[in-house]
Amino acid sequence: MTSNPNGAPPLAIVTGANTGLGFETARGLVEQGYRVIVAARHPHKGRAAAEALRAEFPEATVRFEPLDLDSLASVRDFAATVQAQEARLDRLVNNAGLLAPPTREMTRDGFERQLGVNYLGHFLLTSLLLPLLQAAPAPRVVQLSSLAHRSGRIDFGDLNGERDYDPWRAYRQSKLAMLLFSQALQRHSDARGWELVSVAAHPGLSRTALFEHGVRSRALVGSLFRLLMPLISQSAADGARPVLHAATADEVRPGDYFGPAGPWEARGAPKRARMTAAARDSMLAERLWEVSCDLTGARWEAPPVATTP
Repeated sequence: MTSNPNGAPPLAIVTGANTGLGFETARGLVEQGYRVIVAARHPHKGRAAAEALRAEFPEATVRFEPLDLDSLASVRDFAATVQAQEARLDRLVNNAGLLAPPTREMTRDGFERQLGVNYLGHFLLTSLLLPLLQAAPAPRVVQLSSLAHRSGRIDFGDLNGERDYDPWRAYRQSKLAMLLFSQALQRHSDARGWELVSVAAHPGLSRTALFEHGVRSRALVGSLFRLLMPLISQSAADGARPVLHAATADEVRPGDYFGPAGPWEARGAPKRARMTAAARDSMLAERLWEVSCDLTGARWEAPPVATTP
């Protein structure tokens, strides 16, 4: 961990940090000495999470900033606020997400909500924060994927599920998109000299409110999962361990993907996780990158180079 030139601790942003995996990830970063911005949609929940972290770690610097990934305008406002307040960003953890709403919902920009919130909002956010990331000595971006990416596919002909919406198919698509994003971001960084480390992680099967909400879309499957979860799953705090490992461990390599080490990668200590062939498909990732730029307006501009008069 590298301090800022003025001696301030490094800065981390965690999206969806008001609860569950996001809160536990923020907590782990605070514990390791990071200043943390809790980025969340609901002000009262976000402020409560920041207050809880400050109560547990009285010397820590933790603050809440509103971020609604359902709205690209909110993403732009959040990025502008952080850019006005901070000189650099050391860690960006793109954690926030939705899981399998039973009926098709749309973001304010007209995207299917899982695609928009889980992926497209984070794609735009990362592009807007690129100058702050480049200002850090060893910046790292972590995308939250899922075991569900293994059966996911990117349906370019129906990205928004207009013809045939299925909640879990849309979720799997969004989580494959996040993993493809992590790989494409590393390739673009290498090609353009951004000097980022781009990685991804998944939490295995973690007991969170998000998962509980998601299984409601499949009553029979949800009932079965509720019976099995105590045996095959882990807590949100344990689920955050691969994410924290991806964000902070020295052994991390560009393009890495981490998950639990136990059977089926459902629970356990962090280890390098298995990616499908689709997740490693560079042509697929580049096509998705180009489509995402068109949909969000992301420009991926480098900061201006300072000149000596």
